[in-house]
Amino acid sequence: MRATPVQAIVLSEPLSLTLHPAAVYLDSLASGSRSTMEQALNSIAACLTNNSCDAMTLNWAALRYQHTAAIRSILMKKYAPATANKMLCALRRVLLEAFKLDLMSATDYQKAVDLRSIKASKKQRGRRLKPEEIQALIRVCQADSSPLGVRDTALIAILRCGLRRAEVVALHLKDFDATTGTLEILSGKGEKDRTMYLPLTAIAAVSDWLMVRGSRPGPLLHPIRKGGFIVDFKHMTPQAVLMIVRKRASLALVERFSPHDFRRTFCSDLLDSGADIVTVQQLAGHNSPTTTAKYDRRGDETKRKAMEKLDIGYTPKSK
Repeated sequence: MRATPVQAIVLSEPLSLTLHPAAVYLDSLASGSRSTMEQALNSIAACLTNNSCDAMTLNWAALRYQHTAAIRSILMKKYAPATANKMLCALRRVLLEAFKLDLMSATDYQKAVDLRSIKASKKQRGRRLKPEEIQALIRVCQADSSPLGVRDTALIAILRCGLRRAEVVALHLKDFDATTGTLEILSGKGEKDRTMYLPLTAIAAVSDWLMVRGSRPGPLLHPIRKGGFIVDFKHMTPQAVLMIVRKRASLALVERFSPHDFRRTFCSDLLDSGADIVTVQQLAGHNSPTTTAKYDRRGDETKRKAMEKLDIGYTPKSK
């Protein structure tokens, strides 16, 4: 089949946001996911048009199977499987909106989204942080007596309790109750709300930060400029969290890890302590226990100890 010219998939004139499939899709997302998926759509549009389009100037309704198959091939080569599949998910959702807006026929839509997911390596991504590594991170932050050190201690304490980067930076002061340790996570991934309960040590770390931050309404964690100036009424960004974690890991001589590894560690530690997987699922904000199981980074020693509890009813012969 002959490829469609690039001009045919570029909007000739702007669409109303209520009729633009990408705009409608992005508007349906939680604020934490919106920027990620918009970036994914921009990347797809750039790949298709040799960097001449973004998500809002590409004519998504004009895409056909030859385009989406090419996109899958490009993503498979350029990104890790999880990232590529997330981008394919965004693509499918935009095309679904194009169909629902009567911009695509059912036949064209079904053909365009008929794409296999990209298989991931069997090797698990990420790792479980050791207790001594977490202690080293906290010590490095506490050694920094500036507002940065106090804030970063609170940040790592909250991340340690299994929150996503986007959830942490979206927290407001009103979401935290220092008396009970309750942390309300509103409009998390998938627009879901949940309640988290911080342990006493994490409550203390956040409370110490509040002594520096003050009691004014606004974000729980603020950006801090040079000289220790706290930027009021402004949220930190997920990218800033990544950079802070990398900086503190380097200072603590901890092997590099991602902020998401705190979630893997959180799930693994709770399961190791005997918490049932449904409880861990609810605390982590996962859709199902199957997702939670993918975060389990307990090693062979845990499996060996579990098997020691299995009695097969055999009595050893006396020596």
